[in-house]
Amino acid sequence: MKKYILALALAVVSLCSWGANRATKVYLFGFAASFNDSTVYFTEIQELDSAYIDSKTKFLYSRENYSYQLRDHLTEQGAKTPTCITCFALKRKDIDKKYARLRKKYTANGKFIVKEVKQPGFRYQAIKPDE
Repeated sequence: MKKYILALALAVVSLCSWGANRATKVYLFGFAASFNDSTVYFTEIQELDSAYIDSKTKFLYSRENYSYQLRDHLTEQGAKTPTCITCFALKRKDIDKKYARLRKKYTANGKFIVKEVKQPGFRYQAIKPDE
């Protein structure tokens, strides 16, 4: 009986770790702002076929490194000290809602200069988990 319980436990553990290492299609966009001026940046919504989602937290694996990709691109384009975030969703309609909400926040009152970061100038690159 103990052998069966041990085998079942090993099967469950292996299934849980397998889910974390599978590539998944996600939709994402980036946003950047600087505390030194009133310019904000929005990327287009991008589809990424080979992103990894943590099976336990449901968070995009290495999300900070996606934000660093945007920061490095903007710095190369001359932006000074951009603070970047990357938003993601598994469904297109969910990311559309997030994008519209954030964009409205920064365009509604006219206090910010909104700049577009278009493709092919900037494209997120998938990040694989460490094995």
